[in-house]
Amino acid sequence: MNAIKMGAMVLVVSGFLGLLYGGFDYTRQTREAKLGPIELSVQEKQTVKVPVWASAGAIVIGGGLLIAATRKS
Repeated sequence: MNAIKMGAMVLVVSGFLGLLYGGFDYTRQTREAKLGPIELSVQEKQTVKVPVWASAGAIVIGGGLLIAATRKS
């Protein structure tokens, strides 16, 4: 399997996951203050939303690449 087919399959799978979940969460830790031996830190939970059009576009582009790579072989 060549690199184009692998990339196309990654695009299709990531597009389906984007449609299925709609986004993902991650926790960001920041250091607020350091006073001698005492260190205060804050954990912020942030959400990244994946647009539907980006997920659908990844599926279409990945499918097109997969079809083109299959016909070329």
